[in-house]
Amino acid sequence: MIDLSIIIVNYKSAALTIDCLQSIYANTHQLMFEIIVVDNDSLDHSREIVLSRFPGVVWIDMGYNAGFARANNKGIAHSRAAAVLLLNPDTLLQDDAIDQCYHLFMASPYVACGVQLINPDHSPQISGNYFIRGGLNHLLPLPYLGALIRRLGLVFGAKKPNVPDARSIVEVDWINGAFLMVKRDAIERRGLLDEDFFLYAEEAEWCSRLSKSGKLCLFGQIRVIHLQGESATTAFASSDKTYWNLFDRKGLQIMISNMLRIRKQFGSGWFLLMTAVYVFEIPVFFMGLVISRLLFGRKHRFSFFQLRGYSRNVARLVRTTPKIISGKPYLYKFL
Repeated sequence: MIDLSIIIVNYKSAALTIDCLQSIYANTHQLMFEIIVVDNDSLDHSREIVLSRFPGVVWIDMGYNAGFARANNKGIAHSRAAAVLLLNPDTLLQDDAIDQCYHLFMASPYVACGVQLINPDHSPQISGNYFIRGGLNHLLPLPYLGALIRRLGLVFGAKKPNVPDARSIVEVDWINGAFLMVKRDAIERRGLLDEDFFLYAEEAEWCSRLSKSGKLCLFGQIRVIHLQGESATTAFASSDKTYWNLFDRKGLQIMISNMLRIRKQFGSGWFLLMTAVYVFEIPVFFMGLVISRLLFGRKHRFSFFQLRGYSRNVARLVRTTPKIISGKPYLYKFL
């Protein structure tokens, strides 16, 4: 009997996937598990490279670059265990992390769980998050305006949107999709990931539905290395590994996905309000750059090149607004 189904989405990341698989087999000894690798049409030799090293892996070809949600849904549909683990290829397991997480999770009332993700130097990454009304936390990455909103939030004691570093069991609203374990009965009750999402924010929207069946948590005492953004950054030729990038193609995908999640979770009113703020940021960005150049010269974190990229991405968001508002099924793919 299989205890756990582990699903890894591969896209031109065979080397990362092999390292991840090797760490799974080296650090998982107490469970019967299956590993399903879903390939998003890598158009390279990923299948041959991976299966030559790990012939026991189940390999599924999507036939096109379907993104995170659709590929994981395909893997879940082929899985057989009572619990499913969505695992990024740029993760490295250590200290029997999956064994520990599974046993704690299955003995708990939680419907989904994660662990504390860490960088290679063992510094913590944001792994668990809280929902902020209307998705207002997505205003924080805005140049200049975001800094003002952050200061106002501190003054008024606004709720923090995430857990900086979990050390024990911490209940959260949503979990980073790099390591997300879910009970099958919760999936059967609340459905699969939303296939309108191509990449980013899909796990947040999914967790909002899963939470209607029970609570979610981080097992902060369990630590997993995550080479944050390595697979997506390499595949999509972005120089920014963070999720605060709003200036290039990756930034466009992040922006659209976050706004799509806001519309689905909080409604069209919040979506339109947030879109209006993103548009208002353009003149604020311009004036901030002008004033900063006058006061500090070129020694500043933002540039007119970024302003152009941001403005272009917001224009694309505005053009996409009618489709998002309509709520009709559509793959919002911009990478």
